[in-house]
Amino acid sequence: MEKHCFTADIEHEDQRIDRYLTEMLPEQSRSFFQKLIRDGFVIVNHIIVKVNYRLKTGDVIEIDIPDAVPTEIVPENIPLDILYEDDDLLIVNKPKGMVVHPAVGHSTGTLVNAIMYHCQGNLSGINGEIRPGIVHRIDKDTTGSLIICKNDEAHRNIAEQIKEHSVTRRYVGVVAGTFSEESGTVEGAIGRHPNDRKRMTINEKNGKPAVTHYRVLQTLKGASFMEFELETGRTHQIRVHMASISHPLLGDTVYGNSKNPYKLQGQALHARTIGFIHPTTGEYIEVSAPIPEYMTELVRKLS
Repeated sequence: MEKHCFTADIEHEDQRIDRYLTEMLPEQSRSFFQKLIRDGFVIVNHIIVKVNYRLKTGDVIEIDIPDAVPTEIVPENIPLDILYEDDDLLIVNKPKGMVVHPAVGHSTGTLVNAIMYHCQGNLSGINGEIRPGIVHRIDKDTTGSLIICKNDEAHRNIAEQIKEHSVTRRYVGVVAGTFSEESGTVEGAIGRHPNDRKRMTINEKNGKPAVTHYRVLQTLKGASFMEFELETGRTHQIRVHMASISHPLLGDTVYGNSKNPYKLQGQALHARTIGFIHPTTGEYIEVSAPIPEYMTELVRKLS
């Protein structure tokens, strides 16, 4: 059971309790807190309240978040494009449209379902039963290189390299508009959007530092074929940073053109190269996933 205790400030006077909790604990949804309130896991001044309770300055809010009940994951014989594999880890080329790990609405057909079948249960368990082997992730509609750890020691080692920003991560993508300079850097802390939890935004007050380096590979008609190198790995980092300088990724209906004129399945973004120190041998490994056909065809059409 995870416990939290807050005291409402004057700025929260008359704010609904469910909205307040979403603001204080943004990793969970408003509907999640509404259910907890209805189930009696939220009390204000030692009294169970209703979902529409409005706060008063000085209210003491206590919330108990029950431990998640793990969902049984079924291994599935889903073909994997394996770029590299040994006893400690494998690197796969994730296809467009595949979710990395099970979640609400995606209990099957995920990368985890596929790797559980392939690895026959030999996966790291640090991230719990829902995310075995998963040490980092990419978005559903982003393709490319992803490391899967087969044991906890490899997981801890790779996770530490990611934390220290020493892992090489280069992406390619197609963005709207053209550039006057060949390269540049976008810096801007990224955090949850205050009004839309599905989106991230530049948030210097509450966000986490993020740095994206970019380079123009080819200037196209009204667009640019780009390479991106990450210093950090925040959620939606490249998508948010490029949109913030008015060059959103083509196909990105969340941060770019909602009409999606090129009829793409999500953002035109590919995790091309990943490099790291091998957790056992100590040697540097760098693996690249071939650029997907839809992206090379898009570049050809716009050339």
